[in-house]
Amino acid sequence: MNSTPQIVIYSKEYCPYCRMAKQLLDNKGVDYQLIDIEGKHELRERMIERSGRRTVPQIFVGEHHVGGFDDLNALERKGQLDDLLTGAAGASA
Repeated sequence: MNSTPQIVIYSKEYCPYCRMAKQLLDNKGVDYQLIDIEGKHELRERMIERSGRRTVPQIFVGEHHVGGFDDLNALERKGQLDDLLTGAAGASA
């Protein structure tokens, strides 16, 4: 794939797992869209609708739902995160 998928993080400012997810992606040098759902009912409902989960962070790479920080970090530890971030993993991720 020539284009990298858009990365979206649903987050809350005070959340330590959100900060760790952002730090991991910052360390990778990738851009992401941060959606702060604190006090924003409609955005929170959209996150729940997309992810099926109520906790933050919820991370999407393209249309692929990664999950939370633990899921993101697990991909990193397995050596699979870079491929997902560059779009090489595609639908098999």
